[in-house]
Formats: sequence, C-alpha cells, structure tokens
Amino acid sequence: MMSADTQPIGIIAGGGQFPTLFIDAARKAGRKIAVIGHRGETADEVIAAADYSCWVKLGQLGKIIKFFKQHDVAETVFLGTITKTKIFRDILPDLKGLTLWNKIDIKQDDAILRAVAESLEKEGIKVLESTLYLQHLLFPQGVLTKKKPSKDQLKDIQFGWMNAKAIGQLDIGQCVVVRDCSVVAVEAIEGTDAAILRGGQLAKEKAVVVKVRKPGQDFRFDLPATGLKTIETLKSVKGSVLAVEAGQSLLFDREKVVQEADAAGIVVVGLHENGDGKLCI
Repeated sequence: MMSADTQPIGIIAGGGQFPTLFIDAARKAGRKIAVIGHRGETADEVIAAADYSCWVKLGQLGKIIKFFKQHDVAETVFLGTITKTKIFRDILPDLKGLTLWNKIDIKQDDAILRAVAESLEKEGIKVLESTLYLQHLLFPQGVLTKKKPSKDQLKDIQFGWMNAKAIGQLDIGQCVVVRDCSVVAVEAIEGTDAAILRGGQLAKEKAVVVKVRKPGQDFRFDLPATGLKTIETLKSVKGSVLAVEAGQSLLFDREKVVQEADAAGIVVVGLHENGDGKLCI
C-alpha cells in the first residue's frame, strides 16, 4: 500500500486561483493531483492541470467518493469559492448527497462543510487544512501600504473587529463595513465583495472594511481571502481602509494588491488580538 505522500492528493475545487496555486505547490512536493471540479465554478485550466479529474454538480457526494477511491486518494483539501446562493437553485445531490443534506439541520457554511468532511473521513479520505503547502499566502501582520490608519480609522477598525467577531460567532459572515463607528453592512450569503459594495454605497465614502476569521473557524475550509478584486471593489465606493486578521486568512497577489491600494490611497493592514483582547498591528 502506498504511503500518503506518494498517493495522489485530492482537491475539491471551487472557483478562483487557490486551486491552481495549490496544484503548483503540491507538484513541487512530489504529489500527483486528483481534482473534483464544480461546473460553473472551477476553471478549465484547473482540470487540465490535474493527473486525474472529474466534473461534478453541487451535492454529488457519492460521485466524489467513488472517484477518489478509484484513484487511491486518501487525503483531500477543499479549495476555492462556491457561489453560496447556488444552494437555493443549483444543488443536484445524488443519493449519498441527498441523505447527508437531509441530516443537516442548519444550512450554513460550517455545518455543511463539516458534515461533508465527516462523510469523507468515514470513507477513509482525510480532509487536510487548505493551507497545506501554502503557508506563505497567509495574511501578514502590519501595515502593508504606504499610508497608515489614522486615529479615527483605528477606532473604526476596533469597532468593526468587535462586530465582525460577533457575526462570525453566529456563522453569518466574516466581514463588516463601518463608518464613524456605525455598521453600514454585514456580510452574509452574498460574500465579501457584495457586502463592501453595498456598505460602501451607504457610507458614501471613507468606508472601513474589517475582515476576520470566524471564532472556531476550521482551517480545512472556507478561510477568508483577499485579492485584487477586494481592493478594486473598495476603490469603486471610495473606501479608505481594509483591515484583516493576520495569519488567519489568505492574501493573493500581494504585490499587486498593495500597489493598487497605494494608488487609490487605501490603507491595508493586518492585525491580531493579544491575550488581553487588544488589537495589535
């Protein structure tokens, strides 16, 4: 029997660049790649880069398990985005997926993903942290841009942090938009960029966006992520600050993100909370 390091590693892929980055890093580590792609989400190039691949529709758990077993996959990761509103219109579960779906009382991110992970592990397929091979993509601590947060912006960040942690505790979202210590938008099923757009329009200008890891967030899936689109969205509503919990989320295209933020006069900062509950830059 092959050891885990010589067996193909499975990727249950959504959209975005995370699956591609992971494939490159896993190949450097000597792993073969078995990709499950979701139609309408996963890029064709992700499928093309795999040694083995299979397209599925949302909810086809039985098909995923069968494919992994066919290719001796004993470890897998969840990578990339799935449009959350698709659970209302595009879920087409097979028998195994339907059985699991009917057992889940709360149809929220963590509950669904934990249930899927538990089902895979019962089949002998271990679900690993999504940051495997990619620790360097974790959001760094400190001010990344030339511009630093002002005293008033720091107050908004502190206020936003408290509220973002509160909604995270309820598994609603990971991000809030504030201005002058007032919450103007809370991320829910629509995602971060849509929340920024809505909140920024309400704030008119100078919106402060705070994005955190949900308390108890499982590193195996659904980590917060920031990229160029986040900055472009914030710029479009004349926002002023993006504050992210350091070490607890992903940062894609760091150099381009900072360059775009500097050009727009947006502050980008990574923070963490110490043992006394104080925010540190």
